[in-house]
Amino acid sequence: MQTRLSIVATPIGNLEDITLRALRILKEADVVACEDTRETRKLMSHYDIHVPLVSFHSNSGRAGFDKILKLLEEGKSVALVSDAGTPGVSDPGLELVSVVRAQLPDIKIETIPGASSLTAALAVAGLRVPSFMFYGFLPQKKGRETLFKEIASQERASIFLESPHRIMKALESLNKAMPERRIGLFRELTKLYEEHLIGTPPELLAMLEADTNHQRGEFVVIVEGE
Repeated sequence: MQTRLSIVATPIGNLEDITLRALRILKEADVVACEDTRETRKLMSHYDIHVPLVSFHSNSGRAGFDKILKLLEEGKSVALVSDAGTPGVSDPGLELVSVVRAQLPDIKIETIPGASSLTAALAVAGLRVPSFMFYGFLPQKKGRETLFKEIASQERASIFLESPHRIMKALESLNKAMPERRIGLFRELTKLYEEHLIGTPPELLAMLEADTNHQRGEFVVIVEGE
């Protein structure tokens, strides 16, 4: 296989949500670079793929980039995956591609598209989203409230990702900034307990307070446009 860096989308929950091309690329790669080897090994074992795994994540630092660059310089084909979804969306894959383009301009970089929590949520939202701003994961502290004010002032829809530990605080901020705007909460997408909740911030706060099960899992939050 020609030396290349393949950016491979993996399932966001249900292991059946992977393309035939992605499976072929993973099998053909010399090395699979992943955020968490334990998570990726589950996927690889499920499809009986036996390719060496190397760790590459947000805390890898310069050594992590150097490791991938060295593999490519040696003529290895590297498949990059995240724990779930498409690498480069709210993970260090974006920076890796930039570094490879700058330092190894002759290396082929290819995208292997597939599952994305962003498009999965949009498909079932039923909200007005003719155009949108995607924020990824919001900052935990600095600048967080400023972003909520920005979202409130947007005419286009806004989409961001949120953890179960901060979803209530996010809803409280949305309630303060735009109490009458419709919001969609999409959690555990493609998994057994997938759930879609649509309502205004006060309505959603009441739902999640009444049943804390609604607070579990990773969330895609869609704020409807004006």
